[in-house]
Amino acid sequence: MTGLSSGSRQVRNQVGKLEMSKFFRMTSLAATVAALTLSATPAMAVGPNQNATATARVVKPLTLSWVRDLDLGTIVLSGAGVWGGANVGISRAGVFSCANANTTCSGATQTAQYKVTGTNNQVVTVNAPNVTLTNQNDGVSTLLMTVDSPGTVNLGNSGASGLTFDLGGQITVASATPDGTYFGTFNVTVNY
Repeated sequence: MTGLSSGSRQVRNQVGKLEMSKFFRMTSLAATVAALTLSATPAMAVGPNQNATATARVVKPLTLSWVRDLDLGTIVLSGAGVWGGANVGISRAGVFSCANANTTCSGATQTAQYKVTGTNNQVVTVNAPNVTLTNQNDGVSTLLMTVDSPGTVNLGNSGASGLTFDLGGQITVASATPDGTYFGTFNVTVNY
């Protein structure tokens, strides 16, 4: 019996070892499969919370046309003494000013007007730099006219038919300003 029992123990020990090594092989096999699964599976891509969109707005080209000229009328200078800084002008809203005691103004005055056409509901930038007015009698004397421009206009629903806008201007005269008709040209541009 002793031989049997020690043989049984051996069998048991061998069975125990067999089961134990089978357990290690199974655990090792499961770990290897898990590792291979993790390395073989590509990482999940994470996208943005919202997809991007692409848009393009196409607009008609702008056209700008002259409607009328600016006119400051006739300015009579006072002959009394030496003086300067008399402003004469008209705002783009059509308000004329000639409030200096050394000047008297007469005649019809008006703003300059332009018409812009383009695409409805677009804001248009108006660029109208100051204008140098040159005395037509001597071709040398000048006056600088500061332009009163709207800066921007909105075509609203009038894009196809266009929108007319006004430009005003102001000059400064003095007792030494030579007489004559002063003339200059606006350099107006528009863009979206």
